[in-house]
Amino acid sequence: MSKLSLVLLIWLTFLTGCSSISYYGQAISGHFSLMAKRQPIEQIVEDNRVSPELKARLLLAQSIRNFASDALKLPDNASYRSFVPVTGGAVVWSLVATGSFSVEPKQWCYPVIGCASYRGYFSLDDAQAHAAELEAEGLDVAVEPVPAYSTLGWFDDPLPGTVVYWNDWQLAGLVFHELAHQRLYIADDSAFNEAFANTVQKAGVAIWLDATQPVEKREAWRISRQRESAFIKLLLETRERLKTLYESSLEETEMVHQKQAAFDRLVKDYRQLRREWQGFSGYDAWFKRKLNNARLASVATYEEWTPAFELLLDRADGEFSTFYQACEKLAGLPSGQRQIEMQKLRKSAHRQ
Repeated sequence: MSKLSLVLLIWLTFLTGCSSISYYGQAISGHFSLMAKRQPIEQIVEDNRVSPELKARLLLAQSIRNFASDALKLPDNASYRSFVPVTGGAVVWSLVATGSFSVEPKQWCYPVIGCASYRGYFSLDDAQAHAAELEAEGLDVAVEPVPAYSTLGWFDDPLPGTVVYWNDWQLAGLVFHELAHQRLYIADDSAFNEAFANTVQKAGVAIWLDATQPVEKREAWRISRQRESAFIKLLLETRERLKTLYESSLEETEMVHQKQAAFDRLVKDYRQLRREWQGFSGYDAWFKRKLNNARLASVATYEEWTPAFELLLDRADGEFSTFYQACEKLAGLPSGQRQIEMQKLRKSAHRQ
């Protein structure tokens, strides 16, 4: 452990108590281990030992990174200008938990960043062990792979190998999303933060494709977005049904039965959607793991306020600087007032 990470660990111990030492210890050691392996992309692409395929992807990533600052007014710093050769599908695993009869995620609170609706682990085993403990308490849990993450500008975040071979618009979206967190992040409001970054990601990819990519790639992205929107709509509709169910006065036995019926309906509706897609199976993997409230809560965190932010961007005529100012104004409101204003915006967006 480096001197810096040791200092941070001691500091966090005083803030959070001894019971949290192991959690923060794995977070600090995992992060610094990742940071120690990074290399500047400009050096990698000049290395004759590096494959042409990797060089091409890294050069694309750098053009995307430049576009993020130049066109989307995102932070111009050293983040995503280095590369770390991570294998597999995740650098971190996110743990989300809800009550058995609740769609609202459990909140965990941290120094500096405030409370969030997830807990991050650099070890899948550690994440699953904590998930098992929460399940034993009767909670619904989900452990989701996270291919990249943002330190909110505290460090120069590297581009991990988990994403470098994604298709072009997914790679662009990842960079835009994580840099958006550096542009604006408020403590204790995961739904606000993720929906803001989600909106920047979606709008940014559309602009980037129009500016840099051929027609066939733009059309492929359009079809992908239509499918993604239809899939997310199914999930959010299921979440609303469950929310209504859990607010009812049904006895527990019937509640359990109706909960399962809601997830059975989700599977049935997805199969119908899949037929409309002529057999496209891109979301099949989502259904291979246990369906529960926590799985839906993970999606809702990213999507709940997205229509509100999209309306703000539309009102700004696509000018990102103006959009950011409007978002910062909302971020500065007290939590309760911010929720009211976001609800007003979402209702206005749905009426359009």
